[in-house]
Amino acid sequence: MTVYEMLSEMVRRRASDIHLQAGAPPTMRVDGKLIPFENKRLTPEATENIAKALTTPEQWERFLKDKELDFAYTIPKVARFRCNLMRQRGSVGIVMRVVPGEVPGFEALGLPRQVMEGIAAQNRGLVLVTGPTGSGKSTTLASIIDHINRTSARNIVTIEDPIEYLHQNKRSLVIQREVGLDTHSFHAGLMRALRQDPDVIMVGEMRDRETVETAIQAAQTGHLVFSTLHTLDAVRTINRIIDFFPLNEHQQIRILLAESLLAIFSQRLLPRADGKGRVLALEILLATELIRDYIKDEQKTPLIRDVLAEDNVRGMQTFDQHLVRLYHEGKIGLEDALAAATSPHEFKLLLTKELGESV
Repeated sequence: MTVYEMLSEMVRRRASDIHLQAGAPPTMRVDGKLIPFENKRLTPEATENIAKALTTPEQWERFLKDKELDFAYTIPKVARFRCNLMRQRGSVGIVMRVVPGEVPGFEALGLPRQVMEGIAAQNRGLVLVTGPTGSGKSTTLASIIDHINRTSARNIVTIEDPIEYLHQNKRSLVIQREVGLDTHSFHAGLMRALRQDPDVIMVGEMRDRETVETAIQAAQTGHLVFSTLHTLDAVRTINRIIDFFPLNEHQQIRILLAESLLAIFSQRLLPRADGKGRVLALEILLATELIRDYIKDEQKTPLIRDVLAEDNVRGMQTFDQHLVRLYHEGKIGLEDALAAATSPHEFKLLLTKELGESV
């Protein structure tokens, strides 16, 4: 079986990730679980040959120099892959994330359409999509960018590592820049983006203080800015952003963040109760005046969770509220809901209160 045939078959079996490591059989992740694709173990020579087949000569030279490489690879009419090459125990290892060819819409992803459309229509502000690795952050961002692209005439600049979803110009212009290929870093790409007449900027990830600071400044100066963080919920996200800065700047950054923030979407993917795929669990923070006041006051920031729980009319919700609803709708099982809950105790109380069930 050729590499093309193997990858095509893994995509057909609904793999989200593909692992190719010497000493182990090709392995795929389906619905969150690792499954061997075949029993034959890969040799170091095999993984190196596969890596060379996936990369250009320039990419391979960069990998030999840096001993790791992020890049994108496309099989026409099959899928696009976000790839990582690494050295492990002296051999080459490969991990590939499957990126669907078409950008899913809000409903297909389980995102609240009215809330997402309201955010996409804004002219300025900062929107953060957070969650652990593999929680669908990039897909959520791609869905929002695609909606803006289809519904309004704006100049959209993305800085990605690597480029995953490919956006064709529709009503908007979309400039996609890849870290390492088109720009040196997220921060460098973001700084240059401000000189490219953007209306919308998407930064793949905020990894350092400089990127966070520039993103907030961009949001304050009339740009709609989207980015991601590896945080689990809204309160942790706010604290993480503040912790990028030295203690003597915390109050200033709280004020700047409160003034620029539009929304935080914190998400996780859970196995469906019927075993067929995964379902999105989502915490939603929308920056109301009360939320802004609580961001500015360190003592009141923990109370933001209470606001999310109580202000459902605007579309806000905590993780645990959404988990209860997903469980009630039969989309997820009780064990998975408890494991994913921000507070299992609070989840149990909500379940007892709203559904009359004891856990």
